[in-house]
This record gives sequence, structure tokens and C-alpha cells, in this order.
Amino acid sequence: MRFVRSLFLWCTLINFGLVGLWGVLMVLPHGWLHRLWGRWLRISPDQFDIVSFAGIVLYEILIFVFNLVPYLALLIVGRE
Repeated sequence: MRFVRSLFLWCTLINFGLVGLWGVLMVLPHGWLHRLWGRWLRISPDQFDIVSFAGIVLYEILIFVFNLVPYLALLIVGRE
């Protein structure tokens, strides 16, 4: 049980690190990213921001559902 708890904890931390990196990439080299992806997808900067923000939110929800909640459940079960 300790291994599985540790696995979910590390998955949560790594995934939140990736979300943080995604957020930093959306703030700092924003223009460069839009030029890179805008060529392929043919979207405006506003559409690019909306799609990226929606992606970040969806990814965070998935982290909560599939990493953080199971970790917390295992913590609760392990204390009984």
C-alpha cells in the first residue's frame, strides 16, 4: 500500500509540475508559441489563449480525479 501511495503522490507532483511549465510557457514565450502552433492550426492569438487555458484546466481536473483523489483516499484508508 505504501508503494501505491507513493506512486500517486509522485504522479501528482510531476503532473502539477508539467501544468506549471505549461503555464510558464504560456506567459513567457507566448508569441513564439502562437507563431509555432498558429501556422499548423491557423488560429488567432485569442483562440490560441482560449484553447490553451481550456487545456490547462482540463489537465488539472484530470490530475485531481486520477492522481490526487486516489492518493488522498489511500491516505485515509491507511490510517484506519
